Amino acid sequence: MRKLPVERDPRRPLDPPPALRGLPPMARLEMADGHLGWLATTLDAARTVLGDPRFSARQELKHPAVQSSAAVAGPGRPAPPGFFATTDPPEHTRYRRLLTGQFTLRRMRLLEPRIERIAADHLDAMAAAGPPADLVTAYALPIPSMVICELLGVPYADHAFFQERSQELVSPGGDVAGASADLHAYLADLVRRRRAEPGDDLISGLTGELTDDAETANVAMILLVAGHETTANMLALGVLALLTAGLAYEEGTEEELLRWLSILHLGAPSRAALEDVEVAGVRVAKGETVALSLPMVNRDPAAFAAPDTLDPARPDARRHLAFGHGVHQCLGQQLARNELRIGYRALFERFPTLRLAVPAAEVPLRQDATVFGVGRLPVTWD
Repeated sequence: MRKLPVERDPRRPLDPPPALRGLPPMARLEMADGHLGWLATTLDAARTVLGDPRFSARQELKHPAVQSSAAVAGPGRPAPPGFFATTDPPEHTRYRRLLTGQFTLRRMRLLEPRIERIAADHLDAMAAAGPPADLVTAYALPIPSMVICELLGVPYADHAFFQERSQELVSPGGDVAGASADLHAYLADLVRRRRAEPGDDLISGLTGELTDDAETANVAMILLVAGHETTANMLALGVLALLTAGLAYEEGTEEELLRWLSILHLGAPSRAALEDVEVAGVRVAKGETVALSLPMVNRDPAAFAAPDTLDPARPDARRHLAFGHGVHQCLGQQLARNELRIGYRALFERFPTLRLAVPAAEVPLRQDATVFGVGRLPVTWD
């Protein structure tokens, strides 16, 4: 019985917390609210939990592994309509079918030239301003923010507002309820405007399928927050990983970075057992929560050779669970992959001498936030 270990080795801060090493595939875990549950630490165990319909994603049934993972509706309360990530079939299936058509592989490919243009524009601005630069504000955050805004139909002029409120949702001790209410009010107003004057964007498309403005705003909130918060942190953290390892980008490196970094690191995603279920030789009792240690799952030595080595040429890196597994597998994974591939490639092609402007130990890491990342990333080049 132990709390989820979160302390990382300051000498290797991009590695999983040392206390996670050596745990069994299903380790007994004391949740943040005192309930006893489990921590899945291997790829097979995690895939079983995420793929078995006897495990539920419903918010009101789960206990948080860490305090910072507080749900927007409060502990023990169902998520409001539209928060599809914390629903089960058939409700989840309805949302999934509605959104799948918006995230087709074809549509994501059509977005690639626009992503390339956004990346090039920000690299031009970095070059014009000259070194050094904070890669987070100059590059990593604007790219996914602009893309998701254009896809949803959210005015990018309001990016400072929604980025600040999104940070509250994923930061330890953040005002989750207040940030959620602010974002919902903002998006509900936008939904009403799009319903009156629809355009060629995802929110307008949603208004044609969903009749309730509050529900539509909640769907849009999930897409907006997830669409920039995770990819922005992955872009910056991936550059830090490559620079500290002395590596440059090569085709496919993004998959290895997704595996090696596992930015959804604090017991997410998690599931609640709807009945007694055996996983990896242990009985998970009905009502118990299973949290996933993605940093350990994606570095499972039974699944990946030399898992602690950052190897851009790794042939099986795509087996990682960075985008989840099963019916809740990330809808926007192809968009994220395109943004990472284009973002890394363009950056290292434009600035082949890119390097850290400060010692790696001085780069502030967001280790206790729901999404692992860097607060800022000072870089320079010749």
